Amino acid sequence: MWTSGRMSNAKNLFGLGVSLYFWGLMDLTTTVLSGSARPLTEGQEDNLSDKLHQRMKRSWVWNQFFVLEEYTGTDPLYVGKLHSDMDRGDGSIKYILSGEGAGIVFTIDDTTGDIHAIQRLDREERSQYTLRAQALDRRTGRPMEPESEFIIKIQDINDNEPKFLDGPYVASVPEMSPVGTSVIQVTATDADDPTYGNSARVVYSILQGQPYFSVDSRTGLIRTALMNMDREAKEYYEVIIQAKDMGGQLGGLAGTTTVNITLSDVNDNPPRFPQKHYQMSVLESAPVSSTVGRVVAKDLDEGINAEMKYSLVDGDGLDVFDINTDPNYQVGIITVRKPLSFESKKSYTLKVEGANPHLEMRFLNLGPFRDTTTVHISVEDVDEPPVFEPSIYFVEVPEDVEIGTTIQIISAKDPDVTNNSIRYSIDRSSDPGRFFYVDITSGALMTARPLDREDISWHNITVLAMELNNPSQVGSVSVTVKVLDVNDNAPEFARFYEGFVCENAKAGQLIQTVSAIDRDDPQEGQHFYYSLAPEAANNPNFTLRDNQDNTAWILTRRSGFRQHEQSTFYLPILISDNGRPVLSSTGTLTVHVCSCDEEGMVMSCNAEAYVLPVSLSRGALIAILACIFVLLVLVLLILSMRRQRKQPYIIDEEENIHENIVRYDDEGGGEEDTEAFDIAAMWNPREAQLVVKNRQDMLPEIESLSRYVPQACVMDNNVHNYVLAKLYEADMDLWAPPFDSLQTYMFEGNGSVAESLSSLQSVTTDSDQSYDYLTDWGPRFKKLAEMYGATDSSGALW
Repeated sequence: MWTSGRMSNAKNLFGLGVSLYFWGLMDLTTTVLSGSARPLTEGQEDNLSDKLHQRMKRSWVWNQFFVLEEYTGTDPLYVGKLHSDMDRGDGSIKYILSGEGAGIVFTIDDTTGDIHAIQRLDREERSQYTLRAQALDRRTGRPMEPESEFIIKIQDINDNEPKFLDGPYVASVPEMSPVGTSVIQVTATDADDPTYGNSARVVYSILQGQPYFSVDSRTGLIRTALMNMDREAKEYYEVIIQAKDMGGQLGGLAGTTTVNITLSDVNDNPPRFPQKHYQMSVLESAPVSSTVGRVVAKDLDEGINAEMKYSLVDGDGLDVFDINTDPNYQVGIITVRKPLSFESKKSYTLKVEGANPHLEMRFLNLGPFRDTTTVHISVEDVDEPPVFEPSIYFVEVPEDVEIGTTIQIISAKDPDVTNNSIRYSIDRSSDPGRFFYVDITSGALMTARPLDREDISWHNITVLAMELNNPSQVGSVSVTVKVLDVNDNAPEFARFYEGFVCENAKAGQLIQTVSAIDRDDPQEGQHFYYSLAPEAANNPNFTLRDNQDNTAWILTRRSGFRQHEQSTFYLPILISDNGRPVLSSTGTLTVHVCSCDEEGMVMSCNAEAYVLPVSLSRGALIAILACIFVLLVLVLLILSMRRQRKQPYIIDEEENIHENIVRYDDEGGGEEDTEAFDIAAMWNPREAQLVVKNRQDMLPEIESLSRYVPQACVMDNNVHNYVLAKLYEADMDLWAPPFDSLQTYMFEGNGSVAESLSSLQSVTTDSDQSYDYLTDWGPRFKKLAEMYGATDSSGALW
């Protein structure tokens, strides 16, 4: 059998030559089956089958066909021809084709054995097909020869351009990199057969990006080609790389890709302040850590290379101001470190340095990587509240201090240049009991009520200072008042003591142990002394023994007590303390006489068996007591009604309550109006106490406290202290009527040049002014003439 093949396109001489070349390589057999082609008998078929299983020399053998890809003609592409030596050309041999692509891609003429490709072939999709061919007897369908396998290989042509499968590319390279620094390697792939010709041999070149970059023609490695490329001048580069097959020869196919190259930053630019001088201002009231202003040094670099660190390196405000670095915006924030004072210093000068903390050694020659600027800060004046000196007060005052006594001078001043006047007051929330008063102008802290250490031992009050011209500016200071103890409480029994003594008690027997307590707290400790009261010192029944340990024993002085003679004894005991002055009180010990057994156990302390009849029951006793109580109530009611009839509320119209109403549009009545208010009380309070006028419209049952108010405070002509004492008296007098009149006296104090605006104290002065003319004004001014006229008395009335 022999085969042949040709190109259907006779015009393609190159294809025809290639086909002839491969035909010459075929291993064609020369053995021809003897005899003519006829069908085989059954014996011959068996014999042939046995021979087919043996290794025998076939009459037709072929290996492969070659056909060019990408055929674009309209007729089927001729691949080759199958021909058997048994084929005599009479059509008795039938050729069949099976395997990959048989009937779909490839067809065979069953008579001539011509093989054609009926579809377009692409080597890049499939490079070869494996098929099987067989020659059959057309009449019987029996194989004339054994089936043989052959391969049709698709011959490559340069029909694919190189492609960059990973493009476009993105790369970066540090700025200022030396020439030849590798950037990125690009790779192009050609789908053509690399084993056949130069169709898949790729050569790289750069189309855009020179003179900054270059590419290796064989490997596709991109490198820097220009030195000192500066990111701050140009940061982004677009490089176009071409890959061309056929070794770059003319006629080769080419593909391109884009490489976007970014220059990464390095620290090659030192920071610089755009301003060499900054002017800032801050209020003197700015709190600590508040912001004064910001400075910024520009750095053309970015990221970590542009980070800044600011510091104060010089100036007269290093201890007053501070600077911090904002990590987000790389600015220096100047803040207040200590409180400012316009009156102390009005301006400051600072020298600020900004530096890069991250440096690169190879760029140090471009430095220095630091810069400085000068900041001038002006302190602006504000109206500040008054300031106390000192900032806290601690006062110790004895609890028996007199009302109106100055215990401390509170001092505050206006820190501003204007130095406004100060007015003082007490924050009443800190002194709800109103124990203290502060003078509005002098700041003298005085007592307004009696102090009692046993009630409140510590007072924490807040004194306010307000500017007279600007009441909104208020300063405050804490004043701690410790009330010192004085011996103002007499000792007393710790509890109610009640003892008993047996009728058979012997002399010297202990019947009770007593102890005392004292609300005072002396520094040397408590020590009490016990003794019988003078009226009981010589009593024949009991005696007292002081144990010198703040306790005392009560002992019997005799024996033979009898319950029916005296069932209860009341023993007064005198208790004294060790304070200065020594205070004492008398406590009463109740001692009951009881009947006891021989062992001293009490059996009965009730003496009613000796005095009450046996027939009187407890219910009868209660009824008798109830009757007595009702009778007492009736008697008291009758006496009260009689007293009210005898005592009218208003005795005389001249002492009517309306006498205190002052009419300013009416002429004064002279001495007749002096009955409305006792002016002598303002002259000399001591004399005023000698004659006490009680209101006749109300009879107070509680005696006025004015006699107990110390009057030493008025001996220095200070009416203010006296008014405080009277105010306290009015507050504490529960029986004072609600229609008291208010008298106002314009007293300016001892330090006034004009002294008093009234003449109330003129009697105590050595004034030479004569008031004799008052005697000529008539009887209405007789009282004034006597008060202010010439007298022979020598010495003060105080």
